[in-house]
Amino acid sequence: MTVTAPKGFRAAGVPAGLKSTGARDVAVVVNDGPSAAAAAVFTSNRCKANPVLWSERAIADGTASAIVLNSGGANCYTGSFGFQTTHETAELAGELFGVSAVDVLVCSTGLIGTGDETFRQRVLEGTRAAAGALSGGGGQDAAEAIMTTDTVAKTAVREGAGYTIGAMAKGAGMLAPGLATMLVVITTDADVEPPALDGALRAATAATFDRLDSDGCMSTNDTVALLASGASGVTPEPGEFTRLLTDLCHDLAGQLQRDAEGASHDVDITTTGAASEAEALEVSRAVSRSNLFKAAIFGNDPNWGRVLAAAGTTNAAFDPHDLDVTINGVMVCKAGTPHEPAESVDLTPRATTVLIDLHAGDASATIRTNDLTHAYVHENSAYSS
Repeated sequence: MTVTAPKGFRAAGVPAGLKSTGARDVAVVVNDGPSAAAAAVFTSNRCKANPVLWSERAIADGTASAIVLNSGGANCYTGSFGFQTTHETAELAGELFGVSAVDVLVCSTGLIGTGDETFRQRVLEGTRAAAGALSGGGGQDAAEAIMTTDTVAKTAVREGAGYTIGAMAKGAGMLAPGLATMLVVITTDADVEPPALDGALRAATAATFDRLDSDGCMSTNDTVALLASGASGVTPEPGEFTRLLTDLCHDLAGQLQRDAEGASHDVDITTTGAASEAEALEVSRAVSRSNLFKAAIFGNDPNWGRVLAAAGTTNAAFDPHDLDVTINGVMVCKAGTPHEPAESVDLTPRATTVLIDLHAGDASATIRTNDLTHAYVHENSAYSS
């Protein structure tokens, strides 16, 4: 049931004509309370879509009663008309659900720079239709309605001590950190106040979504929202809630990684022996963004020289002649020199691990990425984004 697994939530996903395929493209998630506590994090891209600009203001008071999401159009760089479209969407949803427009978050995903009167009318009509279709079992339909290049809907549920957390996510490209990645809606029936929700969400995204970097491209629309209905009557211990939320986000991040556009390898890059976690992240991320390295993995080539070359672009502390690299369990480089034969590395499985030891400290961190394939290039040349 995804976002409708926790008590106090209804959802729906309907077709409104935004997608040429006729698939579902407008989703609504409603929090029936008794609490309307909420938190959200957004892209740190300076070029932000209209729904992000609206939702940043709406969430400022730590409350939200509903979220309206559409695929089939990002509503970004569509001028004042686009912001008014977002505003009218929130006003209509507020009217339909009996709440203030500023208690409605709005999310959009799709092509940047397009939007006209037809787009606005379809979003509004879809919002009205979704409101009429709301149900406690509508989570899966909502998850399907926010898909763009996704091949599968991403959902997750976790059970706490007397409370539940549910979620849906979309994303298959432009997955790079900026406080959030993709569109994610998380719901819980735990009774948690807004400041605690915000702290838990930021901790969870920092350890999960912010460490998913499929192609180094940051979206203009990224949003992760967390709504708490309080319907279970349970106030969990903050550390326990954050751990469960982080586990759920880790699950979703893995699903997003496995559905990355055109990918044939899921690559986990771990840097260990770093002077700090920040430096470990810097090295792992540099490797994850190396097109040379990613192309090599696509070709089943354990070219560890490309790993060292990427690490050398960072400011992390290490001796360049004291680096180890292990790929899929085979140490191919030790102390900056060839070690085990590269041909002994088996890169035919989809799951790929790269371990880099800097020998400069005790910190470590992992970045999730994928390879660079012909299919990725084709998809992003044939599909405007």
